[in-house]
Amino acid sequence: MDVLKLSLSLSLSLFCVLTFIMLPSSLAQDSPRDFVNAHNAARAQVGVGPVHWDERVASFARQYANQRINDCRLVHSGGPYGENIAWGMPDLSGTAAVQMWVNEKQFYNYGSNTCAAGKVCGHYTQVVWRNSVRIGCAKVRCTNNRGTFIICNYEPRGNIIGQKPY
Repeated sequence: MDVLKLSLSLSLSLFCVLTFIMLPSSLAQDSPRDFVNAHNAARAQVGVGPVHWDERVASFARQYANQRINDCRLVHSGGPYGENIAWGMPDLSGTAAVQMWVNEKQFYNYGSNTCAAGKVCGHYTQVVWRNSVRIGCAKVRCTNNRGTFIICNYEPRGNIIGQKPY
């Protein structure tokens, strides 16, 4: 892919990050620290305390991500945690997935605690949910289409009807 096509591709999508297999994993932005830092940056913007990585929550996320490895379908687990899921192609980094969820902030109205008509903002509110303090995330490269499935789980779960996230 030449530089012009790559530049155009990146400018068309804020959500997909093109990475190459040869890049070291430290550059992929998929470590627990990367997920935590991306969440905490968004939380700090609204005065919410930090989240911390929880291996028990992460284990659940890994198990569910592995269930999606063959189809990459954006289907929620129905598990005991709050949950955000994302898909990207050819590869989506963990930090890019979190940023995609945070980008929904523009559709959230704090005063009415609602999303703009026809828009989604529940991923954002889960990221910044004040009581969700433990997270675990996972990423798998799907076997059916070279896409990437990412899941973050939150404990305790957020998006409680009638409550504001912060």
